[in-house]
Amino acid sequence: MTATPGSLYIISAPSGAGKTSLVRALLQSAVDLSLSVSYTTRPPRPEEVDGRDYHFVSREAFEQRLKQGEFLESAQVYGNLYGTSKTWINDALSVGRDILLEIDSQGARQVRRVFPASVAIFVLPPSLEVLEERLRNRAQDSPEVISQRLASARDEISHVGEYDYVILNDMLDHALHDLKCIVQAERLSVVKQLARHHSLLTQLG
Repeated sequence: MTATPGSLYIISAPSGAGKTSLVRALLQSAVDLSLSVSYTTRPPRPEEVDGRDYHFVSREAFEQRLKQGEFLESAQVYGNLYGTSKTWINDALSVGRDILLEIDSQGARQVRRVFPASVAIFVLPPSLEVLEERLRNRAQDSPEVISQRLASARDEISHVGEYDYVILNDMLDHALHDLKCIVQAERLSVVKQLARHHSLLTQLG
């Protein structure tokens, strides 16, 4: 019996909107989703683990993979390269796994050209003031980098109309509830249910 193809969920947000915390909370809940681990040339942060948060590679190794056509999408952000494995995504979807992609708007556009049925979700911060406060409280970046991130946030937010759903991440619990509702609603869509219950519907028809 052929597995019903999985769904591809895209989550984007400006830096500091709390996307990583939200995704981590979603994966720790009972929702059966697999996170696509991107490749990056960015140095790992203290709490990050290679293979869990990202595949950390050299620029040379990344560019070699890019040249070989291994990435579904790739982008340069703040001078660092990011990319999503095409083979891993295709293999996972083909066996019915639902996949979660954390990528920015330029990556999302690349993915949706290949997977137009993917579900795109944008996470908004409550305000730019809160966003700036979160970035400063992380104590990871210089004031100059924070200014760059805020400018980039405005640009990223300008693409919100390209997405299917928008979540306001004011309180993590509320945002997580909204995100789980989106996943559940998509799984109950007519397209998914017709594929999942084809034999039953044939008998009933």
